[in-house]
Amino acid sequence: MIRVLAPLVSALLLAGCMSQPPAPIVDRSTSGAARASAAAVPAGPGYYTVKRGDTLYRIALEHGQDYKDVAAWNNITNPGAIREGQVLRVAPPGAVPATAGGGAVVAQPVTTGPVVETQSLDAPGAGKAVTAPTAVPAPVSADGLKREPRGGKEPYSDEAYARLNRNADTAPKTTLAAVDPKPEPKTEPPPEAKPEPRPEPAAAATGPDDVAWQWPSSGKVTAPFSDAGNKGLDFGGKSGDPVQAAADGKVVYAGAGLRGYGELVIVKHNATFLSAYAHNRKILVKEGQQVTRGQKIAEMGNTDSDSVKLHFEIRKQGKPTDPMLYLPKR
Repeated sequence: MIRVLAPLVSALLLAGCMSQPPAPIVDRSTSGAARASAAAVPAGPGYYTVKRGDTLYRIALEHGQDYKDVAAWNNITNPGAIREGQVLRVAPPGAVPATAGGGAVVAQPVTTGPVVETQSLDAPGAGKAVTAPTAVPAPVSADGLKREPRGGKEPYSDEAYARLNRNADTAPKTTLAAVDPKPEPKTEPPPEAKPEPRPEPAAAATGPDDVAWQWPSSGKVTAPFSDAGNKGLDFGGKSGDPVQAAADGKVVYAGAGLRGYGELVIVKHNATFLSAYAHNRKILVKEGQQVTRGQKIAEMGNTDSDSVKLHFEIRKQGKPTDPMLYLPKR
């Protein structure tokens, strides 16, 4: 009996093991907090992902910003502490269009004109909202019909005829006296009014993005602007020659933190334009200082360069542009 039951029990146990579903596989390679953090990283216009070799100074220059502002927007206390892959805000908060959470578009309320309440003709006491005044109906009588003024008619009689004559006799009579027409006096036409001389119109005020430029150096241009190579103009000269601010503005950088520029001065003129002055021997201004057009801000030199020269750039919204488009003709 035992020999018969043993194979049966073994078969039942084997069937039970085969019917159980396999255990689920859970991917624990990335934690939920890390995934949420990665999903929360901003991207798009107004943001920049740090690449190998980037510096905060160069990123700010390429986007037309003060590096101190970029550091403040990203809570960076050490400008040299950025890392590859880090996403930085490079536009002022609020300057880039944003959507509501989840990408939803925020609807703005629509303001309409005042609503006038008027009495309904169909149901007295109920108001209807209308947008234009309605014509006021002419007064009607109690039975809903218009009534014209009644004439003073009465049946003929001797008394009525005599009363009518008495009223006509007692009514005041007016007599129109004939008036000889007088000739109208001749008037001489007034002398033609001479137009008063108008002052010449004043010169139009410059717009917020307009800058009055001047040449930053009296030296000869030794290298022109090139989209593929030179991002500005190179001026020749001798060591110590004056370097002048090309326009009014604020010094947003003064130092040697950008490789390839040597001792560099960057002046921000408005929200659109920056100017850069590179390879100086000596810098004469400080960051945050206001400078005026023509002011000496540095001395020409050859720092980070194989020859004495001034490399001058004009950047419009961070993009290098040909300075010859803005500088006056010599």
